Amino acid sequence: MSDQLLYSLARPFLFFMDPESAHDLTLPGLKRAHNMGLTRLLPKPAADPRKVMGITFPNPVGLAAGLDKDGRYIDGLASLGFGSIEIGTVTPRAQAGNPKPRMFRLPQANAIINRMGFNNGGVDAFVANVQASRFYQEKQGVLGLNIGKNADTPIEKAADDYLICLNKVYPYASYVTVNISSPNTKNLRQLQGASELDDLLSKLKDAQQRLADQHKRYVPITLKIAPDIDSEQIKNIADSLLRHKIDGVIATNTTITRDAVKGLQHGEETGGLSGEPVFELSNKVIRALKSELGDALPIIGVGGIFSGKDAVAKMDAGASLVQVYSGLIYRGPALVRECAVAIRNNN
Repeated sequence: MSDQLLYSLARPFLFFMDPESAHDLTLPGLKRAHNMGLTRLLPKPAADPRKVMGITFPNPVGLAAGLDKDGRYIDGLASLGFGSIEIGTVTPRAQAGNPKPRMFRLPQANAIINRMGFNNGGVDAFVANVQASRFYQEKQGVLGLNIGKNADTPIEKAADDYLICLNKVYPYASYVTVNISSPNTKNLRQLQGASELDDLLSKLKDAQQRLADQHKRYVPITLKIAPDIDSEQIKNIADSLLRHKIDGVIATNTTITRDAVKGLQHGEETGGLSGEPVFELSNKVIRALKSELGDALPIIGVGGIFSGKDAVAKMDAGASLVQVYSGLIYRGPALVRECAVAIRNNN
């Protein structure tokens, strides 16, 4: 029985549950299936290595951050055939996140709204989970570690939280992503402003160089940005990335716009909107970034990938790699292989 058919049978049951409960059921189930060896039966994408940021990715289709915030399910997720796994966002201290309900499906739009608020067990527990995974222990692939700030940390002290996390995750990461674009932590997106971003990136770059000397290993840093930015903001971000020699940019996070879901049930819920409605928004940012950056640093494209054709469109817009999340919820694991095959065939 194919993974696509299996997921089509499971999806009605999962979609009958509220989204967060389904999430909390599915990931432990995946972990059990992996531990029993069942995920070995899933077809995997053919090798299609891409060298990006000095790292060789087995294929260009990665998992976006947010699905496994604490790194408890790395091995199970890796068994689905991703070319990279990004986990987090993690904060220095554990925090519960925003009150429930805080995640909503909008099936008519193939979309999700979430206002989770960086719910996680803190960076020390996160690192312990990474260390316990076979994926990390056996160096099985590319592991991105995504860092953020605690909700109660004043925005003017945000850099302190990022530096705490960077110091702790650096030895275990293939690359580190700095998330300044979630709409669910108050004022976080202010860090995308020119002066705030310059200050943050300067401090992160200094810490990166110190940690590279300390650990005798250079770990690239990427910046994850929002889709809700104009051309001037994109230019400022690109200039700052180049000036501080940041290694890559992930475009994009969720959107706060609601035009695509107006009138739908849950369409007016606060939080970040992901899925198909963010597809063109993120592509527009990718194209603008590519115009500003050229080949100086790579773009990882994420937002609304629901098919192999969508993944190819992200690459054509200027991405060197892609990541999926909401599409995985709606389409299941077969999406990973479909995207990898489409990109490989498009070369």
